[in-house]
Amino acid sequence: MAAQMFAYILHKDGKADDSASELVSAARKIAPDAAPVAVVIGAGAGLDAVCAEAAGIYPQVWKFAHDALAYPNAELIRPLLQRVLPKGAVLLLPHTTFGMDVGPGLAVKLDAAYLPDVVGIDGLEGATLKVVRQEFSGQASTHLQADISGGAVISVRSGCFPPEETRSAGGQVADKSAEVGDLAARRRFVEVLQAEVGDVDITKEEVLVSIGRGFGDKENLPVAEELAQAMGAVVSCSRPIVDAKWLEKGRQVGTSGKTVKPKVYLALGISGSFQHMGGLKGNPFIVAVNKNPKAPIFQVANVGVVADVLEFVPELTKRVQEAK
Repeated sequence: MAAQMFAYILHKDGKADDSASELVSAARKIAPDAAPVAVVIGAGAGLDAVCAEAAGIYPQVWKFAHDALAYPNAELIRPLLQRVLPKGAVLLLPHTTFGMDVGPGLAVKLDAAYLPDVVGIDGLEGATLKVVRQEFSGQASTHLQADISGGAVISVRSGCFPPEETRSAGGQVADKSAEVGDLAARRRFVEVLQAEVGDVDITKEEVLVSIGRGFGDKENLPVAEELAQAMGAVVSCSRPIVDAKWLEKGRQVGTSGKTVKPKVYLALGISGSFQHMGGLKGNPFIVAVNKNPKAPIFQVANVGVVADVLEFVPELTKRVQEAK
């Protein structure tokens, strides 16, 4: 493909987000020989560490450093990307709250196609890109075609593309901070308020037994707690459980909850919305149990079980206890 491809690198505390390696895989679904340029924007000493990490995955890294960019404010980053991206460029973004904020307006400014929340890429034929999205909370998949001859902004759902394993790209870092230009926004970053950890810190746990709406009633919580105890794990949950006040906010996994990196993640009665999966990082081993065979969680699970969680989990608990 003739158009140059770029990948926006989210980062925090001097470390690139896991999506950095997933975007490379997505780019190569579009074009097998793709060599996208990593775009790293921010401020502070940790920015160089992020660039070095990105250079292990991408052949070229563009660095934009400015004190005003310490927090990813879409009102500042959108016009910056508009200025520096070449005409007809294809930009890949993680489908996070930031990606949803910056993507639509940027596509309009670039007069480019906009493809949000992509979960699959069927390939490129000429200038026509074929992608897969999900509708109705993952109950239906839609296959879309878009003309990307004039460029495209594509946001990619977390966990839908296997992370690029190589860390030997030997990429070159180009400092383009001089091109940042004037920055002005109507909103400004004030501070980050950390949520209270609560009785447990799920971000530190290696095994999580996570429950969702499919778990039925609050009275069924002991079923999950017994399994967690047998496995030496901790119970976490999706947002509906917190909204229903079954568990405290500190137990919630997702974009509006905690970001976790367990080794093993049991998703019990969880549909697998992008808001929930956005809080799951580090390529864990995912076991999903859901009575709906079309639940989107099965697209990312390593092991999927179509069953009623309230029938399956007690049996699993019994087998784990016997094994111990």
